[in-house]
Amino acid sequence: MNIKVKNLTKTIKGNNVLSDVNVEFHSGKIYGLQGKNGSGKTMLLKAISGLIFPTDGVIEIDGKTLGVDMEFPEDMGILIENPSFVGNMSAQKNLMDLVSIRNKVGIKDVNRILEVIGLEAKSKKKFRNFSLGMKQKLGIAAALVEKPALILLDEPTNALDEKSVMKLREILNRRREEGALIIIASHDKDEMALLCDEIYLVDDGRVRG
Repeated sequence: MNIKVKNLTKTIKGNNVLSDVNVEFHSGKIYGLQGKNGSGKTMLLKAISGLIFPTDGVIEIDGKTLGVDMEFPEDMGILIENPSFVGNMSAQKNLMDLVSIRNKVGIKDVNRILEVIGLEAKSKKKFRNFSLGMKQKLGIAAALVEKPALILLDEPTNALDEKSVMKLREILNRRREEGALIIIASHDKDEMALLCDEIYLVDDGRVRG
């Protein structure tokens, strides 16, 4: 997969939240978008995912223009901001309902990703009773369960303990080796340095290498 962001500007209420962004992403790599809160890194993820439309410029995915030739990127897993699921259902039930939409994977895959990420697959505990860390793990599991070609993660280590961060690092490294294109937005410089092949600095809506 090849993603080209060309002259991308996004204006909201008269303010440029993204300003003339030009950047490329390629399969088999982990990219970092590093910047403080409000810098524009989450907005760039939203633009790449098709959740917001550019005011100016385009995003091309394998030569197709997002918002023209396709509504959303094909084969995408995404975690942006706070994950939300059905409150009265377990982790397993929430994921099973989610994967039933595309029917690409089954309960074995769901159970596997839950156990790998550090959640008990057969637990009956309801989402509304989860800790912040458990909610974050389920959000990550939802983004990864179908082994998508494109993975977009916004502050994925939020609320995770050190052991869970290490597990996440292992999973993402494995997905990179399998050919996925992974883009992570984070303010954590140390984590970015450990995980990413390339890091782009995002500040005041502008992106530089």
